[in-house]
Amino acid sequence: MSDLDSIIRKYTLKNAFDYGKANAGSIVGKVIAEFPDCKKNMKETMSKISVQIFRISKLQKDQIENEMKDFEYAEKKEEKKALELPNAVLGAVTTRFPPEPSGYPHIGHAKAAWLDYEAANAYGGKMILRFDDTNPEKESYQYVEALKAGLEWLGIKWEGETYTSDNMAAIYDAAKVLINKNSAYVCSCPQEEMSKGRTDGTQCACRSQPNEVNNEKWQRMTDGDFNAGQVVLRFKGDLKADNTVMRDPTLARIIESKHFRQLEKYRVWPSYDLAVVVMDHLEGITHSMRSKEYELRDELSLSIYQALGWTPPELISFSRLAIKGAPVSKRLLLPFVNDKKVLGWDDPRLPTIAGLKRRGILPEAIKSFVLSFGLSKVESEPNWEALLAENRKLLDPSAPHYFFVPDPVKLEVSGLEKQTVTLKKHPKNNEAGTRTLEVSKTIYISKDDADNTKENEIFRLKDLCNVKLLIASNILSGQLVEDSIAERKIQWVSDSRVECTVLVPKDLLDEKGEYNSDSLIEIKGYCEKSVTELPLGTIIQFERFGFCRLDRKNPLVFIFSC
Repeated sequence: MSDLDSIIRKYTLKNAFDYGKANAGSIVGKVIAEFPDCKKNMKETMSKISVQIFRISKLQKDQIENEMKDFEYAEKKEEKKALELPNAVLGAVTTRFPPEPSGYPHIGHAKAAWLDYEAANAYGGKMILRFDDTNPEKESYQYVEALKAGLEWLGIKWEGETYTSDNMAAIYDAAKVLINKNSAYVCSCPQEEMSKGRTDGTQCACRSQPNEVNNEKWQRMTDGDFNAGQVVLRFKGDLKADNTVMRDPTLARIIESKHFRQLEKYRVWPSYDLAVVVMDHLEGITHSMRSKEYELRDELSLSIYQALGWTPPELISFSRLAIKGAPVSKRLLLPFVNDKKVLGWDDPRLPTIAGLKRRGILPEAIKSFVLSFGLSKVESEPNWEALLAENRKLLDPSAPHYFFVPDPVKLEVSGLEKQTVTLKKHPKNNEAGTRTLEVSKTIYISKDDADNTKENEIFRLKDLCNVKLLIASNILSGQLVEDSIAERKIQWVSDSRVECTVLVPKDLLDEKGEYNSDSLIEIKGYCEKSVTELPLGTIIQFERFGFCRLDRKNPLVFIFSC
């Protein structure tokens, strides 16, 4: 084989192994880089590449991996980019992750939390976990605990755990300052009238009432003299502003629901815009990071800071993160949970942290995935594969290997004696140990392999023996053969097998954004008995099938990860 042939084989094997199918366009650049003279006859070079692609397309993945041992591949070193914050002082950076405890944490929360956490760490600072609990109609301790559990599982540590509702006195004081500085007023107009005024850019009579009246109405609001919807506190912005956020937005409103933490202590609750400014000021936040949906509210935040006479933090926006076909909105998720279209908030089809954990996605994979987007404001909606690829890279070196046969068919092998075989739990990691399989002449292979095997064909039962198929029917019959070469390897389990089910999650939503009723596939089959000794939650590799997490033991159920 010439040097060029060897180089082409090297990179075609690598490309096929990494992506499942080799691509000539991806291979040729690497070949030219290592063998520039091949450019003198590109027609011949491309022809050689095509031949190798065709040959390698017929190989199983483990055969490709075995051939790759003939070559050395330079590992691509990925440089981790530190998060750069504007006007950051080493040792004096404070960020905060401020979720509303009104739902279960999801992949979007993971991105925001990791950005806050890593940005603070990059400058030797700290991150505060703040629960933005100012809407008693939607919030509960259930979600507080779910958010904390999710962060802990991800490996995120926070310095200080605060609740906006514990600081209502300071928020009320800030509201009074805004009123007295002629920057806020109490409005008693009906909601329809307020909305029309904001749309038309016209002010209502309440806007020009004296501060004494505003103070009196504010006191009556907090004392309970008004009912919900009768009055609100509004910021005195610019009713003609192009940015409609500035058109006298609501700063506080009456909500009569019982609060999960403050019970019935308060009836007047701040909007996000007022609460975030007061809390960031009280907690000394230096860099206020939030998703791009809030970017238009930056002008309002800065205006409130100016009216209160406070120095604002650096306001930093980043793009939201969602996974294609997997909704993160509570508005979309809640009906699926309530209607039992999913298995709960930890359904492996969901992008919730609990769902990702149940699917066998490692925290390190989530971290690497979400941080890859950085502080960019470019909107992204990647599919699952980008996250699953990160997960595979982490699982591949360590996940123990076991055998699984979907849709099994019996194969009687004459000459195969009853015996105990010892196999590695990992082909490359000897420290993983071994497992044993009891073998007899009764073997099970998948129906797919059975249908694609011809009579008199010789194949290899992986890591066991070579078999010649004698009879191809509903019950297969074969014969043990020695001193023969079998290029084709077939997955198998022995008669000591156990039944199991593998749940394979697909996109929860179809291309139209509607519920996909085929989004959770059940694959039934046999696996080797030793998996019954594994603890729940163990992630393994079913060879030639994929990585799976043990979800239940009785009956035996795995969830396909990647």
